[in-house]
Amino acid sequence: MSAAADRPHWEREGADWPHREASRFVKASGLSWHLQEMGEADAPVLLLLHGTGAATHSWRGLMPLLATRFRIVAPDLPGHGFTDPLPAARLSLPGMASAVGDLLETLEIRPTLVVGHSAGAAILVRLCLDGGVAPDLLVALNGALTPFPGLASVLFPSMARLLFLNPITPKVFAWTADRPAVERLIRGTGSRLDAEGLELYRRLFRTPGHVAGALGMMANWDLATLDRDIRRLTTPTLLVVGSEDKAISPDTAFALRKRLANARVELLRGLGHLAHEEAPEKVAEVIFAAMDLAVGEGVRVGVSP
Repeated sequence: MSAAADRPHWEREGADWPHREASRFVKASGLSWHLQEMGEADAPVLLLLHGTGAATHSWRGLMPLLATRFRIVAPDLPGHGFTDPLPAARLSLPGMASAVGDLLETLEIRPTLVVGHSAGAAILVRLCLDGGVAPDLLVALNGALTPFPGLASVLFPSMARLLFLNPITPKVFAWTADRPAVERLIRGTGSRLDAEGLELYRRLFRTPGHVAGALGMMANWDLATLDRDIRRLTTPTLLVVGSEDKAISPDTAFALRKRLANARVELLRGLGHLAHEEAPEKVAEVIFAAMDLAVGEGVRVGVSP
């Protein structure tokens, strides 16, 4: 079976994709990207980046809410969903950030607000540090911005690298990705998703190409370098954390806030790592309030005074 055959197919896995009418495919940075756009064309641009193992379906509840005030641009990250994977030489955090920057240049957009979940937040921080974007506000939803504690910081990327290098691993994972297995995986993050959310993750996890994209991303993730550089981040930053997040401890956000020049933390009680999928209305409210604060008292982005 070819690598292309292992990837999710738009006419198969994407046949009833959430907000399919908002989807299009764009060539940028040597890749074919799947992205979704929503909102008025002349509204301020909001860039959404999902986390490892997800795709644009992760924003199915939140995106329409945000689109009432912003023009939303939400791509599938390289190797995820319906976007081509990066070549091995570019499969790193800086490489991923650079590819996203190329996509923004191709689209000729300058985001006013950037929102990233988990690893997507790390890409946005890297992009800000490297000058690829200069938003008024960066929102990290349960952001994976610091190395894993203790021995896990060494073992986790190494294990992912070993699994990624074994060509059988993605196929084995895909074969075993039934509904109960996916539900256990999601519950392990501290979140509870509805039947549609679980089915969409199961659909992606059953395609070896998507699994390989997620493993490749984790295998080449160097958070130690980002951790050293992040003190230079001056972009106003909101660290949104779910109190029940079992994937990334909420304590890391409070520790990180002390190291950043312009950051604050918003704790969402009762929600896990996928808080934006569990309670999109609550997350939208937090984002709107933070953006209003960032652009100045009495000024509401996307709303006439």
